Amino acid sequence: MKRKKKPNFNNPINQSPSMVSPSSSSIRFKRRTLVILSSFLISLIVILYLTSNNNQKRKFIDDVVPLTDEFHSIEVVNEFPHDPKAFTQGLLYGGDDFLYESTGLYKQSSVRKVDIKTGKVEILQKMSDSHFGEGLTLLDDKLIQVIWLEPAGFIYDRHNLSKIGKFTHGMKDGWGLATDGKVLFGTDGSSSLYHLDPKTFKVLRNDVVRYKGHEVHNLNELEYVNGEVWANIWMSDCIARISQKDGTVLGWIILPELRKRLLTAGSRRIDVLNGIAWDSEKNRLFVTGKWWPKLYEIKLHPMKERLQAGDVATRCMRKYEFH
Repeated sequence: MKRKKKPNFNNPINQSPSMVSPSSSSIRFKRRTLVILSSFLISLIVILYLTSNNNQKRKFIDDVVPLTDEFHSIEVVNEFPHDPKAFTQGLLYGGDDFLYESTGLYKQSSVRKVDIKTGKVEILQKMSDSHFGEGLTLLDDKLIQVIWLEPAGFIYDRHNLSKIGKFTHGMKDGWGLATDGKVLFGTDGSSSLYHLDPKTFKVLRNDVVRYKGHEVHNLNELEYVNGEVWANIWMSDCIARISQKDGTVLGWIILPELRKRLLTAGSRRIDVLNGIAWDSEKNRLFVTGKWWPKLYEIKLHPMKERLQAGDVATRCMRKYEFH
């Protein structure tokens, strides 16, 4: 049987387009090109979809808490005047653009109602010179405050800040206080997050707060934010986001720029970051510190810098003790 002679495509004689059939290699080349172009277009569509979806998720993350990312930095949305003589120990949002605040130090401790925008103290209830004010929270129409170095605290009427009661609690000391409306959360400066009965103030449960299996000490002022307990870590620029279920640290908010900002502006007599207030109606987060002349409204963003466990230990988890 004769085999067909392969056409000589190198010979241009008598090769009009209608007379020359495309080679199999040419057809394969075109097919490969179509496959590559199709794959590229599909990949481009997927990338655009994911980018759009991620942007929507990121907007949600930026606007709403709690957050899924482990580490967050902050953006200052607003800054307001704050009494530079207030040794802030407890802070919470009271509605209508005002805060309730508990201040410390012997002979200077107080409970106060403060206008956010002006920093003006509208009502002040001075404490006894022998008491050192600490954490503060609001349950129903009652403000509940713990005091330092004593297993005790006071109850105030939220409307006029008059003292209406005293209580004892099961913690070793009184540092921070917050509530989810059902139980009280308390700290005593250790690694313990206490769950207290709001009627008897007895300890219902005591969770040891841990990050990556390591205890987190010096838990201080508290705030309850969308199902999480947030805690200032004393002597650090860190806020720990803690699971109320078991005390596990879900993530960290790192805020050194606020103190640096104050120092740059000439505020030399400032102490540590302390004070978290959450406006659940408008999703606003406020922070301040002891002797800070400013109250900051902040927004959280996932950190571009990826921290390692050692970085967190250095910045947020050093243990300090009173002597």
